[in-house]
Amino acid sequence: MRISDLLAIEELGLRLLTGDPRGEFDTVHITDLPDPGRYLSGGELVLTGLLWRHGPADSAGFVGALAAAGVSALGAGQAWLGHVPGDLVAACESAGLTLLEVPTEVSFRTLADLAGRRPSGHLPGDVRDALGRHRRLVAAVAEGGGLPELFATTAAELGVTGAVLSATGRVIVGAADDPARLARAYLTAPRLPCRAGRHTLFGVGRGHRAAGWVLACDGDLMGRADLGYELAACVTLERSRMEEGRRVERRLAGELVAAALADTDPAELNARLRTCGIDATEPYAVVSAVASPVADAARSARANPAVNAVTNAGKSQVAVNAVRSAGERVTGPRPDVTRGPDPATLGGQALEELLDGEVVAAGADGADGAIALVPLRGLTAGGLAERLRRGAGALAALPDARLRVGLSGALTGAAALRGGIEEAGHARRVADVRADAGGADLVVTSDEIYTHALLLATVPGDVRRSFADRLLAPLLDYDRRHQSDLVRTLGTYLDCAGSWNSCAALLHVHVNTVRYRIRRVEELTGRDLSAMADRVDFFLALRAG
Repeated sequence: MRISDLLAIEELGLRLLTGDPRGEFDTVHITDLPDPGRYLSGGELVLTGLLWRHGPADSAGFVGALAAAGVSALGAGQAWLGHVPGDLVAACESAGLTLLEVPTEVSFRTLADLAGRRPSGHLPGDVRDALGRHRRLVAAVAEGGGLPELFATTAAELGVTGAVLSATGRVIVGAADDPARLARAYLTAPRLPCRAGRHTLFGVGRGHRAAGWVLACDGDLMGRADLGYELAACVTLERSRMEEGRRVERRLAGELVAAALADTDPAELNARLRTCGIDATEPYAVVSAVASPVADAARSARANPAVNAVTNAGKSQVAVNAVRSAGERVTGPRPDVTRGPDPATLGGQALEELLDGEVVAAGADGADGAIALVPLRGLTAGGLAERLRRGAGALAALPDARLRVGLSGALTGAAALRGGIEEAGHARRVADVRADAGGADLVVTSDEIYTHALLLATVPGDVRRSFADRLLAPLLDYDRRHQSDLVRTLGTYLDCAGSWNSCAALLHVHVNTVRYRIRRVEELTGRDLSAMADRVDFFLALRAG
C-alpha cells in the first residue's frame, strides 16, 4: 500500500511532515520501544505514540534503528505530547525516512486495520464507524467531561463497563467488586492485558506500575482487546490532562523546598507555604520517598550516605518529581515498557498515588529522593504513617520495585520546614538500610530514627558491611564448618543484656551451653563480652550486615 493512499483519506486527517508519499509499505507495526529494530523486518509503516522520547536526543537513536531495519515510513501520534517534536522531524529528514503526523482522534488500530484492507480514497463502513466512535470518546475527554463522562460514553458506544483503579486499589472511576485483588493482579501480571476473575485488565499509559492506573473491564475482552486498548488510551489522555493541572502545584512546592534549604527569610517562606495551600498555623508533615527496582535497592542505599544527603539537597536544583515535561510519565523496568525513571522520580509518582493526590509534592534532582509536603488536616503524623504503610504494603506485590518512605513529625510554619526535610531524609535512609537487609517495613517515622539505626544509616553500605564482616566472619565461618550456632547465640545473649539464664531459656539449651558458646565467640574474635565497648561493637555488627 502506498503512503499516498492513506494521505488521500480525508477522514483520517494524516499530514505528511517529511519524505516521499509515493513510498509503499507492506505491514503496520505499533511500538513505543526506544530501539524496536530487532522486531522489524523491513517495509513496515511504524506507528508510535512517542512514549520512548524523554528528550530531543532520543529521536536520532529511534529513527536510526528504524532506518537500519529498512522500514518504509513512520507515523507519530499527537496524543502524548500534543505535537510531533521538531527533533523527530529533523531526524527523519536526515535519515530519509517518511514521517506522518497522526491526529489524536485517530486510533493506531484503525490505521492498522485499514492498511490490511488496502482501500483507495475512502473508508470502509465499519472502519468509518470505528473512527467515529474513537473521535466521540476522545471528545468526551477533550470537552472536560472527565472520566465519569468518558465511562458513560463508553458504556453507550461500546457496551463496555468496569473501573479504573490505582496501583493500591483506589477506585478512580467506575465500580469494582474487589479493587484490592484487581490491583494486586495488575501489579503481578507478567504481561497486559490479562484476565483477573471476571475482569480483563489493561494498563493505562506506559509508566511504571508502582504509580500506574489499571483499567478493569467487566467480562472477557481478550478476544476484543482493541476495545480495551481504545478505552485505555482515552483514560491516558484524561490522566495527562489531570497531570497538567498539577504541574504548577509541583513547581511552587519545588521552589518552596529550594528556598527552605537555602535558609530564605521566614516571612518569605510562610508566604510560599500559603501559596502551596498550607496555612502558617496548619500542621503538616514532610515525606521523603524513593522507589527503585529490587535489584537496585541495595545499590541505592549504598550510594546515598546521609552524610552527603542534606548538603547535596541544599545545592541541587529542585525539579518536579512526577513530570519532566508536559504530560510525560517516564517508563519503568517491565517487559512491556521501556526504560525507567530514577528512584526519586518514581518515589514521588508512587507517593502521590498512595495519598490520592492529597500531597504538595516536589522532587530533588534525583540525588536523594522525592520530597512531599502533606497537610495533616485531621490526621496525626502516626495516622499518616499507617496510611502510607497500607499503601506501601499493597505495592509490595510488585516483583521489580520497592518503595522506601521516611516521615517527619508534625510541623507548623515554614520555619520548621528545613528541619522536617532533614528529619524525613534521615528516616528514609533508615528505610534504605532496612531494604538493604531485606526488611519488610520500609516506612520509617521520625520517632524511629533517634537510635543506633540513624547512626548506621549515615554510614555508607560498603563500610557497614566491611565492619560487620571483619567482626563476624570468624563466627560465620565456624558455624558453617561445625553446623554450630554461635552467631544466633551471640545475638540472643546481647538482646538479653548478657543474662545467661534468659539467653539459655530463649534458645532452649542448658546455661552451660551458652557459657561455652560465648567463650568460643571471645576466643575466635579476640573480644571480651564482659566489656561494654565490645558488646556495642557486636550489637552494631549484627545490625550492620
